[in-house]
Amino acid sequence: MLIIPAIDIRNGNCVRLLQGDPGKETIYSTSPADVAREFQDMGAELIHVVDLDGAFLGDTVNFNLIAEIKKSVKIPIEVGGGIRSMESVEKYLDAGINRIILGTVVLRPEFSGIIEKYRKYIIAGIDARNSMVATHGWKNISHLDALEFIKELVSIDIKEIIYTDISTDGMLSGPNFPTIEKILTEIKGIELIASGGIASYSDIKKLKEYVNMGLKGCILGKSIYDRRIDLKEAIALAG
Repeated sequence: MLIIPAIDIRNGNCVRLLQGDPGKETIYSTSPADVAREFQDMGAELIHVVDLDGAFLGDTVNFNLIAEIKKSVKIPIEVGGGIRSMESVEKYLDAGINRIILGTVVLRPEFSGIIEKYRKYIIAGIDARNSMVATHGWKNISHLDALEFIKELVSIDIKEIIYTDISTDGMLSGPNFPTIEKILTEIKGIELIASGGIASYSDIKKLKEYVNMGLKGCILGKSIYDRRIDLKEAIALAG
């Protein structure tokens, strides 16, 4: 099972937000590239990078900083946040990013064109509050049931899905195991990455039990920054 450390960028800093609330921000580093190198040194095989400014504003606000992160490490990084057009996807691909996370644009007509051209690079990021899909940096809650929407994506061969439970994100209260299990039980062929609330080694052990059902990995954020989980130990435990 992949352990994927997260770097969330806002105003040029590496931060964490409680449940995606910009008013509840903690700054952990003023150099996201340094954080990325540290994660690489600890054994990470992939880094999850989110442009929070981009997610809120709908553009690639921190593109230059993310390109710098890419140059500073040898391992792959996946990028999400504000990528809502073909041009933005191509911009990141040209910068050497080969895992692009699409969220809000998944609900828009232009998504079909992006998928047709760049399917192999695309990961769908489905963020949910009370089981409903959230968009625009989690500010808007749609009327779409997250489980049913994930089923639709898998049916069009978008199999790798990052599922974030907003209510648990940054809360260190444990993942939403019932929802994760329901997704894996009802959707065959999915490659699910769980995100939100992972706070302990026991959480990682429990998630590992779902690998044979289609769980590919999990994203760790606040638990690493607050030193509740040592990244190197987590990687060894999940391996």
